[in-house]
Order: sequence, then structure tokens, then C-alpha cells
Amino acid sequence: MAITKRTRAIEALAPPEPDLDRALDLVVALMQIPGPSCREAAVADFVRETLRRAGVPAAAITTDRAHERSPAGGETGNLIVKLPGTVRGPRRLLMAHLDTVPICVGCRPVRRGDDIVSVNPASGLGADNRSGVAVVLTAAREILERKLPHPPLTLLFSVQEELGLFGTRFVDVKKLGGPQLAWNWDGRGPQRITRAATGGRTLDITLRGIASHAGGAPERGVSAIAMAGLAIHDLVTGGWHGEIVRGRHTGTCNLGIISGGEATNVVTDLVRLTGECRSDDRQFLDRIAREVERACGRAARSLRNHKGRRGSAEVVSDIEYEAFRLADDEPCVAVAAAAIRSLGMEPELLTTQSALDANWMNFHGIPTATLGAGQVAGHSVEERLDIGQFQQGCRVGLRLATGG
Repeated sequence: MAITKRTRAIEALAPPEPDLDRALDLVVALMQIPGPSCREAAVADFVRETLRRAGVPAAAITTDRAHERSPAGGETGNLIVKLPGTVRGPRRLLMAHLDTVPICVGCRPVRRGDDIVSVNPASGLGADNRSGVAVVLTAAREILERKLPHPPLTLLFSVQEELGLFGTRFVDVKKLGGPQLAWNWDGRGPQRITRAATGGRTLDITLRGIASHAGGAPERGVSAIAMAGLAIHDLVTGGWHGEIVRGRHTGTCNLGIISGGEATNVVTDLVRLTGECRSDDRQFLDRIAREVERACGRAARSLRNHKGRRGSAEVVSDIEYEAFRLADDEPCVAVAAAAIRSLGMEPELLTTQSALDANWMNFHGIPTATLGAGQVAGHSVEERLDIGQFQQGCRVGLRLATGG
């Protein structure tokens, strides 16, 4: 009897451990559900039902209207769950995005050694980001079913991350309950803490020339294709395309899509280009966009037809996601680092040039770090889930959810 009491006392003091086999079954079930951006309703229903079976009251599960504000539309908004705490402490938020890239539709996940892969050679796996969803769900299920002590919690399952972070851009912040620490699972190594990310702007360029017969009267025309060539040459030679370095300021610019023209015997009068620029400095990011606009304007002014008429250039740029940087001692960073160390791993503090839901969460005033959940080679047919890393991610998630 004494041994039993002592064992129970030790277990009560030890950090809780999740059922890792059950967590693996959960992530496989999630990856089997198609859910590309704007079509997340089925996976949202699965998450809702999983939470209901674990004991979450229906009234605690809500959906916002982010999809109605998104330019892409969509089936559903962000799924939000608020749980009262059983111990005092600041509210914590755990989150992951529901959607996958389109290549993951048709996934058939199976285990091969230490990985989960898709046996459909034409599909990706969808570990990005169903592994993150499984981490958050596992933490919630363990807490509720085992009645583990925990501070107030908010769970956020966002939509349309892969399409442009629209779910978190338009999230109803008032529904989140004012969390003071937040973690977003979307990545590989469970020891990694992404505490900074670049910001980005879209570039939508319209170049208008003057149409004319290319053989009979080329002098009457102004080629929008020539205009595009001059603008691109200007940006490249001026150092405003590709990697950009100006003193201590750095960024990138890429014109990724170009379209225009309908016939070889017509001077092309319309060309459209689409691109992006990135920087972790908002003022420098804005400057890159202005330099693109100036290059296009110079190109338009430099070409005239035989009557002196010129074409025109229009550049529309919008913030796609805001940059952020968290200090090493920011609570969400420091608490995550402590949880990672408690599991025998050494935390790695990272900055990424990619965009994350954490970009907009930090913009909304909710300090959010991004953690890993075993995703490898996402957005490709080679994608796999590293089982060991995923399970460690689940352990980190439960410790953070319970106040560890």
C-alpha cells in the first residue's frame, strides 16, 4: 500500500505525458481528410467532433467570420475553443492551421519505418499542417479526459493559411479571450522556436501600351512587353530584384508571373506582372515596393510612338503579412524553451524568411512563437511526417497547455 501511495505521489508531481500511439492514430486520421484552403469544413467538423467527445461543451466551440472578410471566400471561418482554467494563470493559446496545399488532396497515409508517407504517388501528405492540428487536439484531449490541471486555454484552428494567411489576418480577436502567451505549431523540429519572421507585400503590375499592326505600322504602337523588359532590366541592374542589400537593410523582390499578348502581328498593348517583396523592416519593405513602382513608371515614360504618345504603368501593392520579432525573454519564447529543455532537447531560436500565422497573431498584439511538429518536405509529393519529432511535439504541447 505504501508503495502505491508513493508511486501516485511521484506521478502527481511528474509532468503529464500524452498517449503517443493515440496521437499518431489521430494525425493519420486528420491527414486522410481533404481540406485545401477555402474547403476546410470537413476537417473543422472532425476537430469539433473530437473535442465534443473529449468533453468540450458545444457552447465553448465557436466559429468566426474570417472567410466572409477574406478575398478568397471559403466554406468556414476559424474554429475557436475557450476553456476555463482549473488553476490560476494567464490565458494561453495553442493554434494550428486546418488547410493544406492542393497537392495533398488524395493523400493515403501509411507508416514506413520511422515516418508516415502517402502511398499515393501523386499526392503530398498534408503533415503541413495536420501534424500541428494533432498536437493541439492531443493536448486538449489529454487535459479533458484525464482532468489535468491547466490555466485558461484558447484553441485556435485557423483557415486559409496556405492561401495568404487570411484566417489569422481576419480573425475575430475578441473571441480569443485575451491570451498573453501563444504557440503556433507549424514546422519540423520540436526543439525549434521560430521567434521572428519577415514581412511581405504583394505586387500587381499593369503595363498598358498602344496596339498597332506589328508589320504594317509598328511605329504607331507602344509595346507593353518592351515596357516590361525595360522595367525588369532597371530593377535587376539597380539591385532591386532578387536579394536586396542596402547597408544594414535587407530584403527580397521577385516578379514571378508575367502574361500578355495575343498575336505575333500585333504590338502588345497589355502586360500584367505579379510578384512579391519581403523584408523584416517595414520601412524598407515599403521602399522596395516604391522602387518597383518607379522602375515601371520610368519604363512607361521612356517609350513613345510616332506621335509622341506613351503607355502607362500601374502598380498596386498591399501588405500580405507583417514582420515580427520576439525577444529571447518574451514569455512565450522563454516558457517554450523551458518546456523543450525539460524534455532533454536544446532549444533553437530561429528567424524565417517564410510567412506564418504567427505574423498576423503578433500584429494583433498576441505574442506568438511557432514550434515544430515533425513536418518534412512540405508542399511536395516527397512530404513525410517524422514520427519521433511529431511525438516530441505532442509532449511539448501538453506541457505548455498544462502550464509547464
